[in-house]
Formats: sequence, structure tokens, C-alpha cells
Amino acid sequence: MIVFDLKCACAHVFEAWFASGTAFDEQAAAGHIRCPLCDDTAITKAAMAPNVAPKGNRGGAGAGSKAAIQAIAKAQAKLLEGSIWVGNAFAGRARAMHAGDEAHATIHGQATLAEAKALMDEGVAVASLPLPIVPPEALN
Repeated sequence: MIVFDLKCACAHVFEAWFASGTAFDEQAAAGHIRCPLCDDTAITKAAMAPNVAPKGNRGGAGAGSKAAIQAIAKAQAKLLEGSIWVGNAFAGRARAMHAGDEAHATIHGQATLAEAKALMDEGVAVASLPLPIVPPEALN
């Protein structure tokens, strides 16, 4: 796994994890990466400071940060066990379940910031995931 600082056309900077640099390139070209603030899909890599390992036996924040991210990733994976990926249909499916038009199920997917706010305004319980999800269709 590799983490990149990313930047949208509106100059919002955010982090995202990828299996490789090639995986980032493929997902960006396909429009699968969206800015969490404005939903823009024109995403590029932002300038990053190198992660230089500490010298000798001195500890560093890098190891702790990596362990923390790994723990969050593990907890998120556990949380999503049994959850159904619904992709861009998330807002519609969540709204239908809330209204009783569809059987309740644990789902996860993608929603724009406006869609998420609208769902919350309607009383639909939604939450953002701490780490990005690679859509199943992008893994093929």
C-alpha cells in the first residue's frame, strides 16, 4: 500500500491509499477518485515531503503513524464485513430503506457531499468512512 497527497482542481488537498502508483493512475483516469470536500474528479498528486526513516535506533513518528493507519484499516474492514457495496446508488438505496420501500441491509457506497447532507437532513443515518474504499469493479 502507498499513500499519496492528492489535490483537486479546487486546490483541496487530501490523502488516499492505493495498492500501487499504477493503481492510482488507473483509478484517476477512470474518474474513480473524488475530492471528499467538493466531489471533483479532476485529481492529481500533490507535492509531498519524503518519508525519511529515522537514523539508527531512534524511534520516529512514522512507525506509529503507519501502525495507527493499519489499525484503522483493520477496524474499517471488520466494520464492512457483511456490508453490501452499492456504489453510486448509495443515496437512493439508503433513502429507500429509510422510507420502508426496500428491506433494511448494511450497505456502503459513494455519495456526493450534497447527497450525504440531504440524507442527514432527512434523518437517514449515514457516516463517512475514515479510509477510501476501492470499488470492487476497480479491482478487476
